[in-house]
Amino acid sequence: MEMEEEKRDEYFKGRGAQIKTSNKFLKNEYVTDHIEGLDEPLLDAPQTQIFLESPKKIINKIESPDLHGMYSMNPYQGCEHGCIYCYARNTHEYYGFSAGLDFESKIIVKKNAPELLEKAILHPKWQPVPIMLSGNTDCYQPQERKFQITRKMLQVLARYRHPVGIISKNSLVTRDIDVLQDLAKDNLVHVMISITTLNEDLRRAMEPRTASGLKRLKVVEELSKANIPVGIMNAPLIPGLNHHEIPAILKAASEHGALTAGMTVVRLNGSIGKIFEDWLRKNFPDRFDKVWNQICALHGGNVNDSQFGRRMSGEGMYAEIIQQLFTAAKKKYFTGRKMPEYDLTKFRFKGNLSLF
Repeated sequence: MEMEEEKRDEYFKGRGAQIKTSNKFLKNEYVTDHIEGLDEPLLDAPQTQIFLESPKKIINKIESPDLHGMYSMNPYQGCEHGCIYCYARNTHEYYGFSAGLDFESKIIVKKNAPELLEKAILHPKWQPVPIMLSGNTDCYQPQERKFQITRKMLQVLARYRHPVGIISKNSLVTRDIDVLQDLAKDNLVHVMISITTLNEDLRRAMEPRTASGLKRLKVVEELSKANIPVGIMNAPLIPGLNHHEIPAILKAASEHGALTAGMTVVRLNGSIGKIFEDWLRKNFPDRFDKVWNQICALHGGNVNDSQFGRRMSGEGMYAEIIQQLFTAAKKKYFTGRKMPEYDLTKFRFKGNLSLF
């Protein structure tokens, strides 16, 4: 860590974001333009708050061309993991919250998600297609230990033999090995563990409430030994911070039983740009310009990028360096390995049992 000593007392330990960004959907906001007029700090280290929501549907079709019409479902909005780069932060603004500290401290829980899932897949016109848990926030974030919504959703999918994909960076996924094994025996599940860095100093600052990199490798190993298809996502790759770790991460993942590896580069759309900039200045002041400029170089001169095809892989010299590192490492450590194909024939059309 390179944080200046005088700034440590102002830093919210255990949180990724250090600011509350403005919300474009709100007319009013708190500002510190005249700091001399404040009798006490405007922001304090937030405590986690839980908000209950009862949505009308839980399965979402992703229309982005570079995601090939995938489906996703998110039992939680907001995420206590606090990953500073998380693209899901912007979605919190739709709820009237900030993408900064609110995103990781105000967690929206969808307790009726399992019922909604069963209703959707029992619809006469539903066709089985792999659904991702989750496409937005982590389905195994800390509140899952209490609410067990993800587990209940997996039980619904297992009952009707429906395919599912999971991506997480929390070791809590191993709690559900029994259900995952049941799905795996019919080729109905893929699990991807996100591993961004094996540098614990960087991980604690960048992903403060997640499992360590070594613990995530142990998760990969445990799932693999249970015959559950598992791979890793080495993402997001940030030039100047973690991109040099690609070979070491892929090597370790392969040695722990991963069947495949994927990657994306960092992009800082919407409010995430301001949140990440503040974090980067506070944690890595000596290399701020280098990292910031290289992120811009990935995306046509900007840190944000919505151009399909480029937004996840980047372009230019630094993107080529990252791609070459990743391609070489994947060829070296994953040749001859792949995830099994989903078996869609096992789906029980219209169902014959009900959980609710």
